[in-house]
Amino acid sequence: MRHLAYLGVLAFCLLGTLPLELWLHVGVYRRWRRLLLTLLPVVAVFVAWDLYAIAAGHWSFDPAQVFGVQLPGALPVEELLFFVVVPICSVMAYEAVRTVRGWPGGDESGEG
Repeated sequence: MRHLAYLGVLAFCLLGTLPLELWLHVGVYRRWRRLLLTLLPVVAVFVAWDLYAIAAGHWSFDPAQVFGVQLPGALPVEELLFFVVVPICSVMAYEAVRTVRGWPGGDESGEG
């Protein structure tokens, strides 16, 4: 079961922030283009960073702690998912605070 721990933590993060979307209606998933534009640079930079660190021998992953599916460059699929899930949860939390506080986000042009 240890090999599912990383995936479990990521699932817990997504499930933990899902109520913000459902009950506060923060609209993060509804504004998928905006979310994608947020994720692309984060994922690109951190995947490149990890690939470099793995290739240089500075970074590795315990095979007992990961699912076992590796992407090119020996990058575990969980690591890629981490670079997607954590920013999604961060944006969700930011949008929840913004919604509750009534703060403008600077993009209230009616984007859908």
